[in-house]
Amino acid sequence: QVTLVESGGGLVHAGDSLRLSCAASGGTFSYYTMSWFRQAPGKEREFVAGLSWNGINSAYAEPVKGRFTISRDNAKKTMYLQMNHLRPEDTAVYYCAADSRGRVVPRMEGLYDYWGQGTQVTVSS
Repeated sequence: QVTLVESGGGLVHAGDSLRLSCAASGGTFSYYTMSWFRQAPGKEREFVAGLSWNGINSAYAEPVKGRFTISRDNAKKTMYLQMNHLRPEDTAVYYCAADSRGRVVPRMEGLYDYWGQGTQVTVSS
């Protein structure tokens, strides 16, 4: 069984930066595609960014391109999301997810096997 735990969320001002972390335990982290999703109040959960098991292939949602950077450290079984130039519309609960089949960064949440509990990011204007 794989457990994912997010951390690093908080309340910041527009223009600030945050770095989220997702620590994994159990399973074989280095084989998994890892992604970040987010869910804003009243909205559906959406794909934010994803990274292949070897860190070579990445994908980003249009609203975060150029501002967010996804990375991973397989030795530490941890994934990161560096978020710069935050905007109020980035306010959401951020979830990390693992695809144990190692597909090339799927954007559909139904293809992910494991999910964290989420961390709240609030950006004030």
